[in-house]
This record gives sequence, structure tokens and C-alpha cells, in this order.
Amino acid sequence: MRKQGFTLVEVLVAIVLIGLAIASLVAANYSFTRANGAGVNLSTAEFLIEQIRELMAPLAVIDPDTGISVFGPEESSLADYDDLDDFDSANFCPPINAARETLNDYANFTQQITIENVSASDFEQVVSNHTSNFIRVTVKVFVNSEQINSVSWVRAEY
Repeated sequence: MRKQGFTLVEVLVAIVLIGLAIASLVAANYSFTRANGAGVNLSTAEFLIEQIRELMAPLAVIDPDTGISVFGPEESSLADYDDLDDFDSANFCPPINAARETLNDYANFTQQITIENVSASDFEQVVSNHTSNFIRVTVKVFVNSEQINSVSWVRAEY
């Protein structure tokens, strides 16, 4: 008469199957955690881009004091920037918000801003400074020197 129970081979097969299931769950959890981290970084990048857009919305396209004589910052301080071209080639690390305050909680993020004159008939074509009534603002956001997102928009001088 044969005793009831599992053979050694059956137990080993069951252990291998359970081990594969656990390994698959660990790998899936790792992938989900990485995807979630990437999503958080992308959401933060969108937030930081929107802060720059809100900051620039009320600003003039060209300097109200000097007109078109200077392209780039005429003022020495971020607090005094009064037109879009003042922000050309600006890098903020830690980033800033729409009130020009430093966001120290996001110290590993950088906002990089480029301001360019673009053709009135083709917003992709960059033209010489002050030769067009259209300005393209590009904001790139980096985390630990890796670009996360980039957004551009066009503003008319008038």
C-alpha cells in the first residue's frame, strides 16, 4: 500500500513555480515604481514650465524703456526683468515660480529658457533679433542634467 502525500519531485516543481511567480511580481513592482517616478518627474516638469508661462504672460515682448536697442537682459536682477528677452539664455536651478521665488524643494530641477525671434510666416524659422514681431519662448526642464520636457510658445510683439 502506497502512503498518501506529495513526492519529492512534486514538491520541487511547486517550489520552482512559486519562485517564478514571486520573481515576476518583484520585477513588475520594480517596473511600476520606475514608471511612477518618471510620471512624477514629468508632472513636476509641466508644473515648472507653467510657472514660467504665468511669469511671462503679463510681460512686454520688448523692453518698455530701451525698445529694440538691446536683446537680452538690460537689468542686473531677476526681480527687475520687465520683458521677455530679459529671460533669454536664463537657467534657474533651483527653479523659480511665477512670483520669481526660488523653489528649493525642487533643487535637482533646472529651468532653461531660450527667447528667439521667429519668422512671421514660419514660426520654426529663427531670424535675427528684432527683425520680426514674433518671439518664440522655449522652456526646457531638466532633472539631474537629464531633459524631462520642453515646451515652446509664440508671442506677438503687438
